[in-house]
Amino acid sequence: PITKSAKKSLRQSLRRHQENLRRRKKYRELRKNIIKLVEEKKIKEAENLFKDYQKAVDKAAKTKVIAKNTARRKKARLQLWLNRFQKTAKENH
Repeated sequence: PITKSAKKSLRQSLRRHQENLRRRKKYRELRKNIIKLVEEKKIKEAENLFKDYQKAVDKAAKTKVIAKNTARRKKARLQLWLNRFQKTAKENH
């Protein structure tokens, strides 16, 4: 970058890139944690974490880190997966 505006633009894009990475990492980690909890048969804890996951995915969609429909699809698929385990957990009790 040579001009003053180009330098500023570079700073902005780097800052935005870091924020986007942070948001993407957050919902991915939450998803992994939910899956881990379900595998350990801790369904209630997974349900509570799912609320945070929804919030993180919505935030990512709002800030255009991911597309709106992608966010909806991610939430819907994880919810279906969770529901399947809830049914099996209720049948076993």
